Amino acid sequence: MDWPLFFSALISSTLFPGGSEALLLYRLNEGGNVVALVCIATLGNVLGSLITYGMGRLGNEAVHKRWLRISETQTEKAEQWFKRYGKPSLLLAWLPVVGDPLCLVAGLMRCGIVPFLILVSTGKLIRYAVLALPFIES
Repeated sequence: MDWPLFFSALISSTLFPGGSEALLLYRLNEGGNVVALVCIATLGNVLGSLITYGMGRLGNEAVHKRWLRISETQTEKAEQWFKRYGKPSLLLAWLPVVGDPLCLVAGLMRCGIVPFLILVSTGKLIRYAVLALPFIES
């Protein structure tokens, strides 16, 4: 298990902006197992999103602003996306700026945990897989 990659992906999906993509590319460039590294990064990043979802579900606004540093503007934008596009918008939870607020809003709006996990995991897996494509041997 590549714990630095796992924790980089987890942290970059919750509290801090992170560089999980850069670390993944570095590990892949070192010759690491493509499938294993993509799975580790995805797992860490999804777990981070699940933490953010849980914080939204708990509905503590002070936590949202203080720990997650999600601004009111970001939250409003994410709410608009979620209301307009519904649960499928969670496929974009990997995006910078709006991804974390989308997970928070999903929790606030009581999105079911199963659709949340399926959509968020799919989007994040695709993102990491696309980054890893050049490292797949043909």
